[in-house]
Formats: sequence, structure tokens, C-alpha cells
Amino acid sequence: MSADGATRRVLRWSLAHPLFWPLLALGLLLLGNGLFNPGFLALQWRDGHLYGNLVDIANRAAPLVLVSLGMTLVIAVRGLDISVGAVLAIAATVAAWTIARTQAAGAEGLLPLFAAIAAALAAAAACGLWNGLLVVKLGLQPIIATLVLMVAGRGIAQLLSDGQILTIYYEPFAFLGNGFLFGLPFSLFMVALVFVGLKLLLERSALGLFVRAIGHNPVAAHVAGVRARAITWAAYVFCGFSAGLAGLLVSSNVASADANNAGQLLELDAILAVSLGGTALAGGRFSLAGSLVGALIIQALTTTIYAIGVPPQVNLVVKALLVLVVLLLQSPAFRAQLRARARLAGHGGGA
Repeated sequence: MSADGATRRVLRWSLAHPLFWPLLALGLLLLGNGLFNPGFLALQWRDGHLYGNLVDIANRAAPLVLVSLGMTLVIAVRGLDISVGAVLAIAATVAAWTIARTQAAGAEGLLPLFAAIAAALAAAAACGLWNGLLVVKLGLQPIIATLVLMVAGRGIAQLLSDGQILTIYYEPFAFLGNGFLFGLPFSLFMVALVFVGLKLLLERSALGLFVRAIGHNPVAAHVAGVRARAITWAAYVFCGFSAGLAGLLVSSNVASADANNAGQLLELDAILAVSLGGTALAGGRFSLAGSLVGALIIQALTTTIYAIGVPPQVNLVVKALLVLVVLLLQSPAFRAQLRARARLAGHGGGA
């Protein structure tokens, strides 16, 4: 095979790879920042830690990555969870409440930390269990079922906190969101652990195949012997669990739990990240790596908007436009119209 032929094959393979466009978008965002700000891409090793804008983007994107991984599984089985922001607020509030109570009871050492983590993750998983109950057992539409907790969840968190912002004065808990391990933020190791564990589970077992089968045709999957209802329920539980992990990172990072504002509009960012990563909103096709890249794109976009001095409100407009573009590109009817117009333009050019 000639060098030109090999190059064309590599190019076609690259363009067809599902991660090509998300990675290209992320690369262009980072490159654009680097051109306008020469020091943007610089990394420094100082006091045993790695510092730089790239590290900051990855660190700030960690909560969104965790939530996006859970959202990926839910969307892959034809579901949706718009309560993840409220679940994050509940987990953060439960963690702060537990630390305060255990310290008041005289607990010392790492006991308050372990108690807070266990309580927060148990509460978040229970939220996912509730969403799964409404969707799987009662047959409610996913957007309606999770809307219940989206509305009520912040009320539950505010009841736990008596409507106050709970501050956390506990150094071991602060390590989760602000600590460093081997020179990198500890939150990155949490993300890596969840991502690798989930990827191995989906690719080294039949679970990934079952998830795709449920997304493509849940009735046919059930007839074929796939435990579609149990897997769908588990996806909602994991989505709640991942939102709980994100709540621990967020509350640890700011040393407080704000039941009213923590995780606001997180569901929009998570759905957008999953869509940007190539997961089909209709279910069946999903990409964990794509969701991770999608979350990094959103955080890089947010950083870019702030860096060039644009008002923060513009960030919401840009995200809304991105949602519109992604939905249009995933619409078969819209893609068919684009192909038809391209063919017409080609015939016109040939004439």
C-alpha cells in the first residue's frame, strides 16, 4: 500500500472514531487559550505539587466528570436523571451534618471522615434507588420521575441544614477536594478510580452488552433473558452514587454545604457532557471516555469565558446553544436534511 493510501485510511479511521470530534473541540479550546495567553498551557512543579491551568481545569471538572459517568449509564438504558444537582446538595449536606454531629459527640481521628463519607454516599444511593423505583416499578417517564427529587431534594437538604449554610472545620475532609497525592489533586485519583472500575466492569463482563441491548430495544432485551429492569434500576442507583461522590468533592473544596446553591444546573452540564462525548440520547450507544472529554470541554469553555472577561451569564447562553446543536446533530431527520442538501449542492456544482 502506498504512503498516500495509508494516510487516507488513517484519516478516514480518525474521522470515524467517536472520540475524534470531542478531542478536537477540546484541543482547539486549549490551543485558542494558549494563543491568546502564552502562559495558559504552562505547567510548574512547586513545593511537590504540579500547578497550571490544565491541572485546574481537570480538578474543577472532577465533580462534573463523576456525575457524567453516572448519567452516561442512565441515558444508555433510555433513561434520564435531572435530579443529580439536588442529590449532590443532599450528599454535601449529609456529610457536613454528620461531621458536625460526630465531632460534637467527641469522635476523634478519622472517624468523622469515614462516617461522613458513608452517610453521604448512602443517602445519594438511596436517592438513586428512589428514582429507579419510580421509573422501573411504577413506570413513570424518567424526566417526570426524577423531576420529583429535583424539586424536593433541595427542600430535604434545607431541612437537614435548617436553611443554613453548614461550614466544615475538619482537615481530613478538606483533603478530598483540596489535597494532593503524588503531586496531583486527589480528586483526579477519585475520578480515575471510578472511571477505570466502571470501564472494566462494562468491557470485561457482559454488562456493557446488556446495557447496549436495553438501550436499543428494552422489550427485545427482556425477551432474550436480559434482566433489563434490574440493570436499569442499578444504573439509577449508580447515578445517585456518583452524584454523592461529586457532592463530597464540592463540599470539601469550599469547606461548606450550601443546600440551596450546590449543584445548581449540574444536570444540564452532565447531559451536555454526555451528549458531547457521543452518547446517543435515545439510548444504546454510549462512551465513558467521551463523557469524560465532554466534561473537560465544558470546564475548558467556562474557563475560557471567564478568562476573556465575558460576563458569566454568557456561559449559560453558550451552553444552551451547544445543547441545541447537539440535539440537532443527533436528530436523524436533521441529518437526513443535511445530507440531502449536500447532495443537491454537489449535483449543482457538477452541473
